[in-house]
Amino acid sequence: MRIEDALRLAQESELDLVEVAAQARPPVCKLMDYGKFKYESAQKARESRRNQQLTVIKEQKLRPKIDKHDYETKRGHVIRFLEGGNKVKVTIMFRGREQSRPELGYRLLQRLAEDIGELGVVEAAPKQDGRNMTMVIAPTKKPGKKPASSSTSEASAEEPAEAEA
Repeated sequence: MRIEDALRLAQESELDLVEVAAQARPPVCKLMDYGKFKYESAQKARESRRNQQLTVIKEQKLRPKIDKHDYETKRGHVIRFLEGGNKVKVTIMFRGREQSRPELGYRLLQRLAEDIGELGVVEAAPKQDGRNMTMVIAPTKKPGKKPASSSTSEASAEEPAEAEA
């Protein structure tokens, strides 16, 4: 079709003549409402950005000679990060003579992995690189999480009814 005819057709139907494939021989054009097309494509892009999940890696640093209470605190932070849906990179920093005893750091990371076993899974095993030993823990997927919370609310709703009767 000639360009003049296509432009006249577009004006008669109050639409825009949009070039779809410029590289094709002859070029391919389409009659459409270009404003509506741009709006819908922007909506689709916004929707896809909303649905994608951003992975955040939080980091927790430890030392091999950590005290019991300090370990409990750091473990609590790791648990909080995992419950928030974030990955956690646990780093053990060795200083001075501690570098000659990497098994202490390895045992500490294994203990941490056992303590948070139900919340996270070890994604990257403990690995020594220079003065640091690192391990990455990813949160476990819990498909039955929402029904469990609703069943606890049902159980609490039943208890007052029994007390009234």
